[in-house]
Amino acid sequence: MINRVNMAINIDEYIINALKEDITSEDVSTNAVMPVAQDGMVELICKEDGIVAGLEVFERVFTLLDGKTVFETDLQDGDFVKKGQKMGTVKGDIRVLLSGERVALNYLQRMSGIATYTKSLVDELEGSNTKLLDTRKTTPNMRVFEKYAVKVGGGNNHRYNLSDGVMLKDNHIGAAGSVTKAVEMARDYAPFVRKIEVETENLDMVREALEAGADIIMLDNMDNDTMKKAVEIVGKKAQTECSGNVTKERLQEIKKIGVDFVSCGALTHSAPIMDISLKNLHAV
Repeated sequence: MINRVNMAINIDEYIINALKEDITSEDVSTNAVMPVAQDGMVELICKEDGIVAGLEVFERVFTLLDGKTVFETDLQDGDFVKKGQKMGTVKGDIRVLLSGERVALNYLQRMSGIATYTKSLVDELEGSNTKLLDTRKTTPNMRVFEKYAVKVGGGNNHRYNLSDGVMLKDNHIGAAGSVTKAVEMARDYAPFVRKIEVETENLDMVREALEAGADIIMLDNMDNDTMKKAVEIVGKKAQTECSGNVTKERLQEIKKIGVDFVSCGALTHSAPIMDISLKNLHAV
């Protein structure tokens, strides 16, 4: 559940900007057919099976437009919903219901799609100790919503942003001159509470990162045989993360290799939306 205080502090601004994007001066269509206030109700209908995420964000769109709007539902984020299911109702000024519809659904559809896709990948890893991670490959100004949806789907969040932890990728290593030098400089600069992760592309880099004292070694775009050898080299001396070309079909093989984590950018950049609609609007 999204904490109400956190929503007001961290999320309202994003929602307001989304509403500003959709309503620059007025909702011409709504004002044309509904010139005065009129109470109404509309139903939230699920049009395909999936995991719902973002119910409170959906509701918040309407209450930011009018605090008297009421969203009634028996569902919670993480619940499974079926095609044709009535998910709830929104009651309030019909003008608010019409003007907030698209933005509210954009959030709910996107977040539910991510949660649903994440759950399908988590299921593939069932029976192993490998944890599924998201990445920073998120839609601009949607990261807080998308990473939340990953957790609703049973996945785990990698670092939220660049301030969260040290990850030395190929260009950082190139800038420093070597894996060893990059780790030394990061260890010297970063506070002791931050772990250092190093991206490696071959077994020589794995050995160098391990020798340099990396806490997490990313095995980037390695084939399964190379990754298996890398995990054997690392043993328990560091944690391992598989990254790059991670597909649902490949997860069965990856989990046999025994990496600690597998990160998948597709969770947030390629998950399809879940089809959800507001239907049967009428005056009350």
